[in-house]
Amino acid sequence: MREIVRTNDAVLITAIEALLKGANIRHMVLDQNMSVLDGSLNMLPRRIVVDNEDADRARRLLTDAGLGHELRPDAG
Repeated sequence: MREIVRTNDAVLITAIEALLKGANIRHMVLDQNMSVLDGSLNMLPRRIVVDNEDADRARRLLTDAGLGHELRPDAG
């Protein structure tokens, strides 16, 4: 799995999930429940990860959707 976005913006997460789902790109949102555990009220960012083989396609999709500035640096 490769991290493509890290944010605490719930609206952005929902939009990215919709794009990925529409393109049939398997993904997961990690750290969704961390703020509940530490009481930080959504201060901790969530990480969106995709399968390694889908990372390039997911990055292209988000860039084409105007969200390229939200992408994490590509470490792969």
